[in-house]
Amino acid sequence: MSGPAQKPTAASVKGWCPGALRPMESGDGLLVRLRPRLARLSRAQVLGLCSLSETYGAGLIDFTRRANLQIRGVQPATYEPLIAALDGLGLLDADPALESRRNLLVTPFWTAGDPTEYAARALLAALSSLPDLPAKFGFAVDAGPAPVLQQSSADIRVERAAGGGLLVRADGAPLGRPVAPEAVVPAILQMAEWFAAHMTADARRMARVLRTQPLPKAWQSAEPAPAQMPAPVGPCTLGSLVGAAFGQIEATALQAVIEGSEVQAVRVTPWRSLLLEHDPAMPPARLEGFLNAPDDPLLRADACPGAPHCASASVPTRPLARLLAPMLAGRLHVSGCAKGCARSGPADLTVTGRDGQFDLVTKGRAWDAPSVTGLSQEDILSGGVLPLSTNERR
Repeated sequence: MSGPAQKPTAASVKGWCPGALRPMESGDGLLVRLRPRLARLSRAQVLGLCSLSETYGAGLIDFTRRANLQIRGVQPATYEPLIAALDGLGLLDADPALESRRNLLVTPFWTAGDPTEYAARALLAALSSLPDLPAKFGFAVDAGPAPVLQQSSADIRVERAAGGGLLVRADGAPLGRPVAPEAVVPAILQMAEWFAAHMTADARRMARVLRTQPLPKAWQSAEPAPAQMPAPVGPCTLGSLVGAAFGQIEATALQAVIEGSEVQAVRVTPWRSLLLEHDPAMPPARLEGFLNAPDDPLLRADACPGAPHCASASVPTRPLARLLAPMLAGRLHVSGCAKGCARSGPADLTVTGRDGQFDLVTKGRAWDAPSVTGLSQEDILSGGVLPLSTNERR
């Protein structure tokens, strides 16, 4: 990065994607979001980030569904020193405009020199050539043997074709455009220009545009390789995958794991987990603060920060989620309000805060019509109102 970082603007505005250079106000201070390049931070960067979270924030680090990191609880008086320190770690962009364009999700399982790394680096180098796009318009580079990011939000995807080679696919289209590695970025730029010409005020994501606008036929000629479920927490070829309850970890816990092991780098996944890079034969001896058992019920639970950490929430969320998750067999979502920030997809049971009480939604999203309304936490934990299909005790 060259030159000083610009000061944040319009921090109170909602509906756009916050970043380090354009933070968002929340109930516990500024939310400073970092977008690690290729979802990877070196050992030194991770340790530096932990120290900065303790010094300038609330000592908490979030992992988002876009494989980003967030420092919570930053106060306005400490924001500029934090930004200067993050710049020194090499974690910032030159300006907010470039930062907002770098909405790039990368499979965490890439290896040096593989098609994913090649395509991701080529796209990063071409960000300035993109047309003006909506703030939440994003890209996924998922060119491993089998796609693992198909449940993650993206508008243009780079994947492995079923018959070999690469393809560029518009989100919402079942087929994609086969391309040579060197043609990936030109194809992305063409697709982005097509989208910019066809988007409307009501259709600002690719899948929504495709409901009314057909893609060129040449862009729909190759089938992607069959998708694969993300690897569970535990050992993997690059080291270890470790989960974090609700995508949040104490900075001191992460620092202790790194300092007490041979972990050389950390990759952020879109599944609220971290991939610790190390020799598979030398895993960290201690992982306090992380979720390490694949069957841990908290791995099936999503919950936003809730009240009082978010001004939009009227109820605390995570204490209830911790108590409720072991009672359910399926996916749980506890949302402080109807926006459903922690999970956009349906859950077996969604508990949504409204005016200081809770509503229940079965097989739906936080904004869907509830089946039961006006509950207290005690009402829910009693078990009597839980759907039979998700209540293990029945």
